[in-house]
Amino acid sequence: MATSRYCCKKSGLLGVSGRSEDTRELVAHQSEERVNLALEMFAYRVRKCIGSYLAAAGKISAIVFAGGIGENTPEVRRRICEGLEWLGLDFDTDRNLATIDCEGEITRDGSRLHAFVIPTEEGLMIAHQALLCSETRLFFKA
Repeated sequence: MATSRYCCKKSGLLGVSGRSEDTRELVAHQSEERVNLALEMFAYRVRKCIGSYLAAAGKISAIVFAGGIGENTPEVRRRICEGLEWLGLDFDTDRNLATIDCEGEITRDGSRLHAFVIPTEEGLMIAHQALLCSETRLFFKA
């Protein structure tokens, strides 16, 4: 049981940084060697996933940042996008910094590969799924 607790709760960003799993807190302390390493490792893993999806999909025109980290942490988005220039992603630092918890493009006009921030509507999705479940139950009861 202790092993799974460490694997699930004490590894990843927290384990590497020794500080937190919250990227906002890590960005605030990125001058610390372990914190910087954790952020670099995280960005590398995301870039690797993007590369895998590109290899599988062939050609894509955009990547989307969403969820807590994607919507609210411009520094993490910058670190991820820095390694994607060769794919035609022309990153715009000013747009990136101005796009927090709102929808927007964070690449320059004319970029071959675009990057967007699109906030998720988690509450709306939960309500939608609950409605679908209740409709399904009503359908089968009739």
